[in-house]
Amino acid sequence: MNKLLKFGIPKGSLESATVELFRKAGWHISLSSRSYFPSIDDEEMKCNLIRTQEMSKYVEKGTIDVGIAGRDWVMENDSNVVTVCDLVYSKVSRRPAQWVLVVTQDSPVKCAEDLRGKTISTELVGFTKRYFAERDIPVSVEFSWGATEAKVVEGLCDAIVEVTETGSTIRANGLRIVETLMTSNPVIIANRESWEDPWKREKIQQIATLLQSALKAENMVGIKLNAPKEKMEEIMKVLPSLNFPTVSNLYNTEWVSIESILHEKQVREIIPELLKLGAEGIIEYPLNKII
Repeated sequence: MNKLLKFGIPKGSLESATVELFRKAGWHISLSSRSYFPSIDDEEMKCNLIRTQEMSKYVEKGTIDVGIAGRDWVMENDSNVVTVCDLVYSKVSRRPAQWVLVVTQDSPVKCAEDLRGKTISTELVGFTKRYFAERDIPVSVEFSWGATEAKVVEGLCDAIVEVTETGSTIRANGLRIVETLMTSNPVIIANRESWEDPWKREKIQQIATLLQSALKAENMVGIKLNAPKEKMEEIMKVLPSLNFPTVSNLYNTEWVSIESILHEKQVREIIPELLKLGAEGIIEYPLNKII
């Protein structure tokens, strides 16, 4: 029987970004609006579309071997899984999600301790209960089906625990952040029995390495150019590099070829400087992975 790794693709806001990330890493995933089982061009893998809120539950049970989920929902479900690595999806957001404790602007609450005996509304019930219990602060935590911010505005609760990136929407609704309870980003999680299987662990680590290398390459480009040897030191002063630029002699000339990796935003400032220093044949090229 062929070996098979069951992988959970997060359905929702991370779905398209995850498929694109896999493409850059070397796997092609095909989605269908009528199926929860995307196809993938790897005979050793089978994919399932699963909401990130439920991903860790299925991974813990072993229904799937490995998946991508928000760290917040892994903590909410208090799942006994292996966290393989973090994935920072800069194409989705440049800021991690933050779960914050929020009250109205005129609330007397200044810190979590001021909520003793009060009611908190949130979608993240389990985590919130544990957070306050660990600090010995008795509160009543209610599940919110949505429109959580409106509940505290209308006086249906004393505070809310809500997710945000910048806090701008919270402030726009006349609310105030008391403190940040948790910072979250996507993570690769694995079933513990699957992680102990040598073949599955190696496959999971292969996927994690290539996904991370694809993320590392985002917004980075390679640049190649030819330059006179006599100008090399001056060029090195203006040419940044991920590590050190690669320099090789051009055959039977007093010129060198220089290759480097840098952020794409730096290129627009650097190319004019390189031209002033006599560089020629400048080539910029995209990157899929940096390992």
